[in-house]
Amino acid sequence: MLRCPRHHHRGFTLIELMCVLCIVGMLALFSYPSYQSYTRKARRAEARAALMQAMQQQERHFTQHNRYHAYSDAATAGTFRWFSGDTEAGSAYRVSASGCSGGTLQECVMLSATPAGGFIDHQCGTLTLNSRGEQTISGLPSAIAPEACR
Repeated sequence: MLRCPRHHHRGFTLIELMCVLCIVGMLALFSYPSYQSYTRKARRAEARAALMQAMQQQERHFTQHNRYHAYSDAATAGTFRWFSGDTEAGSAYRVSASGCSGGTLQECVMLSATPAGGFIDHQCGTLTLNSRGEQTISGLPSAIAPEACR
């Protein structure tokens, strides 16, 4: 009695593999813009949190020295918060402090969070907070800034 040999195919054919790759590619194509949007929102929230933390430091400094502290980078910041993330290298924003326009550091301080480290935010740009509680987004009051930037 003769038996017909059965062929057992293992693995995938090239056509099956190409179909799977096309489906994965289309899913990635459609989900990447949403991922970028969420990443930008997270970085903006990180910048706002850094501004609030830096403002708290400024207020403590003001109660001890009767003036605010101006800084623009790590060399002049001292113990003040000058980047937005957990580490300088992973931060999307740099925080700086200066006197408010038309005022001195004994009256008001303006904190600015500027995109840095390869992060570019065309929609919102620089976020600011002053000791009077006024917030702006690239020079616009936060009330009239784009919804995504608030």
